[in-house]
Amino acid sequence: MAKFSNNSKIKLRSCDEKLQLLFNVVIQNFDCTIIDGYRSNIEQNRLFLEKKSKLSAGKSKHNTNPSKAIDVAPYIAGKGLSFDLNQCYFFAGYVIRIAEELGITLRWGGDWDSDGNLNDQSFNDLVHFELLGE
Repeated sequence: MAKFSNNSKIKLRSCDEKLQLLFNVVIQNFDCTIIDGYRSNIEQNRLFLEKKSKLSAGKSKHNTNPSKAIDVAPYIAGKGLSFDLNQCYFFAGYVIRIAEELGITLRWGGDWDSDGNLNDQSFNDLVHFELLGE
């Protein structure tokens, strides 16, 4: 069974308890790495200026404490983190299904409007998941 690294555990603890619950269930059957949970305003602005985020400091759910957003990538044995489009889509489908089973409402950065159409996005953030209604 997969398990989180110490670094992933630290980042996960910076997140809302619903995200902690969700990814502690996900890791039981799908290996993954927590890239980011809570972000400082300095870090958020750096990512904004690098065009890796559409939101400046204080506007991202990563900037709440605990974080209402998390960045997670699938981990493939022997290869490491995967940012492959198909692998990220597959992983996101798994995460969204587990969230539904747990009664957690998510928005995924590969389908911002949650309409199931993955081709109508102006900005893809395939490792991003955030709580809705929070």
